[in-house]
Amino acid sequence: MEEFTSWRANGHRFTHRGHQIFWREDGQGDDGVMVCIHGFPSASWDYHRLWPGLCNRFTRVIAADMIGFGWSAKPRHYDYTIADQADLHEGLLREQGIDRFHIVAHDYGDTVAQELLARDAERRNAGDESLTLQSVCLLNGGLFPEVHRPRPAQRLLASRLGPLVGVLGTERAFHHNLAAIFGPDTKPSSRELHRLWLLWTNKHGHRNGHILIRYLAERRTHRDRWVGALQRSAIPIRFVDGVADPISGAHMVRRYRELITDADVVELPGIGHYPNLEAPEQTLAAIGEFHDKQAHEPTR
Repeated sequence: MEEFTSWRANGHRFTHRGHQIFWREDGQGDDGVMVCIHGFPSASWDYHRLWPGLCNRFTRVIAADMIGFGWSAKPRHYDYTIADQADLHEGLLREQGIDRFHIVAHDYGDTVAQELLARDAERRNAGDESLTLQSVCLLNGGLFPEVHRPRPAQRLLASRLGPLVGVLGTERAFHHNLAAIFGPDTKPSSRELHRLWLLWTNKHGHRNGHILIRYLAERRTHRDRWVGALQRSAIPIRFVDGVADPISGAHMVRRYRELITDADVVELPGIGHYPNLEAPEQTLAAIGEFHDKQAHEPTR
């Protein structure tokens, strides 16, 4: 548990809407600021296998546990929305005096990144350079709600039984449901799953699962805005996808190629929903090549 304990011990705190938010920071490279946005139901810990490589490349690497997740506050009566999670990231960046940044995002974090893309376009159109998004690298996530395939456990959590599911769900069921979305040869160990369980249940966060899962409905409600942000983006975007993922694998890649002009896609055969955990070296290589490519292309 030493690495896991160290991740928390080396974190920082900032305040978002009166609540304490956990975040990590490091970096000694030359490529600017990279913001890592995690997925559901985990936390910034999702990036621990990419962390050394990202920190070697980027000047600052920042990863927050979004509100309701990980070691951040998990208020019971709170309006958890994708827009609010985007506000959280923008607030952290502004507090740190950062005005230009890149993103790597996964799962739920992809949707937050899509909202940040939409806001970046609005600022550019208004001539506002106070906060500029430079590039986005997306890992497996529900970019297009019409082809996203939520698992039975997610559907149950989003149903009227959701409050009971969140409270009564066992660690064994959590392990089973999460392991099922990894690739056939890249399953997580029981220790890795236990760490994710600890993050999910810290501060009784699992009791909010039925509220947090509402992001699935938000994706449908705001589809035009969030899909449009991908289609009309003025900045480079790469989609890195573990194609063995039953939620957002090969079928999500097909839809991405249908809807995004000149789609930049890296497919990872045999990898499931968590390329950042299952294939860190391949994922880092895809991120690095993406940024090398940008360095040799004219600024948009």
